[in-house]
Amino acid sequence: SCDHINMGKSVRTSQTVDIPSGVTVKVASRVVTVSGPRGKLVKKFKHLQVDIKRVGNKVLVEVWWGRPVENAAVRTVCTHIKNMIVGVTEGYQYNMRLVYAHFPINTNVTDDGTVLEVRNFIGQKVLRRITMMDGVTIIRSETAKDQLELVGNDIEMVAQSAANITTACKVHEKDIRKFLDGIYVSEKGVIGNLIPVV
Repeated sequence: SCDHINMGKSVRTSQTVDIPSGVTVKVASRVVTVSGPRGKLVKKFKHLQVDIKRVGNKVLVEVWWGRPVENAAVRTVCTHIKNMIVGVTEGYQYNMRLVYAHFPINTNVTDDGTVLEVRNFIGQKVLRRITMMDGVTIIRSETAKDQLELVGNDIEMVAQSAANITTACKVHEKDIRKFLDGIYVSEKGVIGNLIPVV
């Protein structure tokens, strides 16, 4: 909800997030802690000029006398909190496919699923080691050939880990229209309900 006055400022902008059963949310000085069946996530919003408070079984995020940029932060914070709730209840998964034309990409998962080793990328001898972000584990798919599966509670950490893998396996100093080799995200979403990436 938003109550407007003149000069582009609004008196109050607010939005709420429902807390489902089985999930605990604690708010202390713009630090939100969400606990659920899959674990615990903590996120700091100290850089944003918003009020965050627990009201019953909801989290209230509001801004008083905010400019449009500050008002936009309300929905951003609510979306972060919703993603945290989904993370600790269902979890997030990114599937990545190994794409190669001639030289098969060899991958090896080490350190209890926290490090990915990539060999023979476009025939190169160099060993690429990509460490997953905190709370993210990676496995080789048992059902699909040349597929990796990244699983975690924090959507930002899972997405960043996938981006790090893609970046580490980029083709340099060649025509990327011809050399399409790499490791790319093919599906992403909540565990058990993945959406194909076009």
